[in-house]
Amino acid sequence: MPDAHRPAHLVPPLFGQNAVEDFQRSGRIVSLTVSPRDESIAVLQSEEDLRALSKLANDYVNFCKECCLYASQNISRAEQLQYDAEHYRCLWTCFSLFAVLYLPEPGFEDAPVGDELMEWLNTHFIQPSTQEGDELSSQDRPWEDPAFWPYLTRTALRGLSKASAFFLNTLSEHPSPYLQNIAQQISPLLTNHPRLHQFSAERDFAVASRRWKDKVKTLRLELDRVPESARDDGFDNWWDRVSDIVGVLEGRGDVMKKVCSELDADWKEVCSAWGVFVDTRLRRQDLPEVVAQVLDELPPDPTDREDMVHSALFLGKPTHALSESAHLDGWLAAHLADLMEPIELIDCEPDDSELTLRQHYVLGYAEYLHTDPALWRITVDYMYSCGEVGREMADQVLMRVPLRLDTPSEAEGAGDEAARIRAGHLAGVLKDINETCFEYQREEIRRMVCRIAAQTFIRERKYGLAISYCTSAEDWVGLGRVVDLVLEEYIGEGSEQFAQLVANIAPSLQSLRAGAGTKIPAPGVFLHRLMFVIRFAEFHQRRASGDGQGAAVDVVAMFREDIVPQAWWAVLLCDAVELLQNDGAMFFTSEDACLLMQRLESIHIMAAQGCSDDYLPVLCRVTKRGEKHALQRLEVVRLSLARYYARCGAIGVGGRPNGWGY
Repeated sequence: MPDAHRPAHLVPPLFGQNAVEDFQRSGRIVSLTVSPRDESIAVLQSEEDLRALSKLANDYVNFCKECCLYASQNISRAEQLQYDAEHYRCLWTCFSLFAVLYLPEPGFEDAPVGDELMEWLNTHFIQPSTQEGDELSSQDRPWEDPAFWPYLTRTALRGLSKASAFFLNTLSEHPSPYLQNIAQQISPLLTNHPRLHQFSAERDFAVASRRWKDKVKTLRLELDRVPESARDDGFDNWWDRVSDIVGVLEGRGDVMKKVCSELDADWKEVCSAWGVFVDTRLRRQDLPEVVAQVLDELPPDPTDREDMVHSALFLGKPTHALSESAHLDGWLAAHLADLMEPIELIDCEPDDSELTLRQHYVLGYAEYLHTDPALWRITVDYMYSCGEVGREMADQVLMRVPLRLDTPSEAEGAGDEAARIRAGHLAGVLKDINETCFEYQREEIRRMVCRIAAQTFIRERKYGLAISYCTSAEDWVGLGRVVDLVLEEYIGEGSEQFAQLVANIAPSLQSLRAGAGTKIPAPGVFLHRLMFVIRFAEFHQRRASGDGQGAAVDVVAMFREDIVPQAWWAVLLCDAVELLQNDGAMFFTSEDACLLMQRLESIHIMAAQGCSDDYLPVLCRVTKRGEKHALQRLEVVRLSLARYYARCGAIGVGGRPNGWGY
């Protein structure tokens, strides 16, 4: 036995260099067996995989069938179908033929194919018609009708034994006793014609076929004994007609072609009947040789794409079949190619464009789907199955999916109901994109889409959603920009509007804190700035609602926790003045007052040292005045703090702290 760790160099190789990941994504596996004679290794296809592919092909066949039947219904529809029933019928015939020829049930790959081809032919190209049979069966002497013998010959050729037996039975009334006798012998031959599916072993089928052929030979001898003078009934030469039928049963190829030509049948009927009568053990691998001979005399119609696909499949030319299928329907070519590659009907090596043949057709269909933006989910599924080129194309599609996040004009002012409907819609689109990115491991694309969504929410001043998607994208710079924009709302619109905008941001902060252990945590500087925005808004909400005590606690807590940016110290101190000037309540302890005074003194000291740009610009913008006025406002704060502290000492609130520094 070979060393288990010794590399095996397969010829031809299973896949190209650096293509292991693509092979794994294809869903295929490698199994092997070692020859005890010469230690050679054979790589086999998994029966389970073949069974799965066969089932998938049948699913496609049934899908085409359902589309055809649905399109055939004469009903009123809200939207017109893209294609008519005839188009879907073509897809159905092509896919079902592919399944018959190339994806038989595991274990039947080497079985005779004649019966399956005849079943395919009878399913999709029905001849003779039911109407013809009804018209003939209503007659007392149907053999006098010119359509009788063509009808009977066709039913015999197609293996429609019940119809054949019925009309052969009508010949018991024929004036020729010879024909009556011959008809009685033909009927059981057609009814009891051995078919492969009737036997558990091919050997038994072969034995039964030989015995049946012997009975046909006996019938030929009986037919040849009919005198020349008794072979015509005045309407037709019945002997010639019966001779043709017997010639078909004998398996004479020349008679088969002659009969099909007279019936105006095409090459498909000859090839299907060939495996039933001429060569009952015809294998799939031998079929192209027979088809090529038939096509020399009965070529396919070059103007009929469906017929060209059929002929390419019969001839064992899958690449040509794909080319013809692409002209017929992009979906057909893509899905045939998708099945052809794993069973090695087409080359899996990429060409100069770095695409395999399968990927060419799949991406061609995906680009067709991309013309409808609403089909983006299906489009990227196809693209992501096509290697690196397809993944890059799918990434671009995802980044350009219409998120439809802008508020529609008709929804403006429509109230909470419209807002809820819109929220549900946008969540659905973004949720689908996120799930798609997760499924195909496109994390960078997911983040980019979240950043795009955040920009839309910023334009709409939906800062809570903007922060949420910046967080999802781990876009901390973007998060900082949103925080700055929220603070700009305070500067430009005032505390009331600011507090309303920030009301929906608090959950984002909770999410950041809760996910710190499972995600990449937000940098502390951005987290602190977000905390300040939320706490600053809560302070203004409590102040506006008359909760002075709560507002005072917020002010002190923000300074103690050191989350107030230096540029906002002066603004917060000025906003807290009214809490210091309240004559009826003492909201701060003396220690709290000392803390506020320390922050105030720091501002004055730094401004005196030439660093006022770090502390006063925001207050200047809020008051819409210059630095001199800002310092005057801070003097009011100083005076209010001094008076408040004096009151604390007079009534004994909070005690006298150390380090007053004033």
